[in-house]
Amino acid sequence: MRKIEMNEKHFFPQGISSFLQWILNVSLLILALILVVFLAKETYGLVLVLFEQSKEASYLLVEKIVVYFLYFEFLALIVKYFKTDYHFPLRYFLYIGITAMVRLIIVDHSSPINSLLFSGAILLMVIALFLVSSNRLKKS
Repeated sequence: MRKIEMNEKHFFPQGISSFLQWILNVSLLILALILVVFLAKETYGLVLVLFEQSKEASYLLVEKIVVYFLYFEFLALIVKYFKTDYHFPLRYFLYIGITAMVRLIIVDHSSPINSLLFSGAILLMVIALFLVSSNRLKKS
């Protein structure tokens, strides 16, 4: 009798955990589909910019390429989540953050102070990436 009570006690939290994990997985699949649609739109916009002949088009092209990489990184993060048994590696978030800051520097380079601060943020994320990827952290 005592053993049955223990199994019933653990069933409720395990059931809630499984249900929430299922909701998370479905939500991430929907997000991945939305990202694929936006990636297709960005591809179309990138092709249009490639055929423009102006000075502004070159800046727009670089910006669109960086945004394109952001979509790829988010999709790679979702793929990695499912391949690593429902775990988001921290280094992927750092990759996304670095790419987003590079995009911000490209788009908003009007103020030297802001560019310096954005560069400092990139440096901090690169240091964090080094620390996360170091062997000392992998051993623990």
